[in-house]
Amino acid sequence: MKKIVIAVDHGAFELKKRIIAHIEKKGYEVDDLGVFSTDSVDYPDMAKKACDAFLQGGYDYGIVACGTGIGISISANKIDGIRCALPQNTFAARMAREHNNANFLAFGGRIDYPESVEAMIDAFDDAQVSQEERHRRRVEKLNAMGKK
Repeated sequence: MKKIVIAVDHGAFELKKRIIAHIEKKGYEVDDLGVFSTDSVDYPDMAKKACDAFLQGGYDYGIVACGTGIGISISANKIDGIRCALPQNTFAARMAREHNNANFLAFGGRIDYPESVEAMIDAFDDAQVSQEERHRRRVEKLNAMGKK
């Protein structure tokens, strides 16, 4: 069974409920790190919480969200070992996994997407990481960029 970690800020509290219901319907386990209300929190703190948990191991991927998805995706991508995509449609979600070996998705709770967040999660989830040399090489370069 797949296990997903999720953390959001107050701007995506309602979206988080939808995402969790969708993931659980697929039979996956969800580790919900919050938030648990619409009280204001800082998205960098929520990104760090989810990424730190992911890096401890045991998760297939993570999901973070804030009002737009932008701030929390930037925050997640500051952490070594995290490749967080901010897809706008199912094609981008699938390519994030296939070409970039993304291990996190970010969404905006205040964004009206042309396709549902659930459909984007499914596209990401169903995709296989490409084993083509050009994609592996690029992911290795991405990983090296975060190392000091």
